[in-house]
Amino acid sequence: MTGRTPIYEQLCKAVCADISKGILKPGDKMPGARTLAKELGLNPNTVAKAYTRLEQEGIVYSVAGRGCFVSQKDKNAPDALTRDFEVKAREALELGVSPQTLIGIVERLSRQLNNENEGGTDK
Repeated sequence: MTGRTPIYEQLCKAVCADISKGILKPGDKMPGARTLAKELGLNPNTVAKAYTRLEQEGIVYSVAGRGCFVSQKDKNAPDALTRDFEVKAREALELGVSPQTLIGIVERLSRQLNNENEGGTDK
């Protein structure tokens, strides 16, 4: 976890990404906050804050005495991942960037990611 984004937000995005990729599925039990904090070298309060935010967004739910689980409403995870993109895309459009330019950027990034996943280095 690195960058300027608060760690709890990075953790939320990582969980959402794992749900979107099918790594975490509806009903899967999330690691306990203390366990995950120890595993990631984080403060347990940071993980708890991330879990609270994910629960508020309907991405996970908690059961008293049992822990947190991935919600059946898994559509919320992709929404959380694209929220920042939507804000920035709107800002760019309002400042005069053409829709074609934004589409080109997304297509380029997609090609780069696919190439990286296949072991290439297309830039």
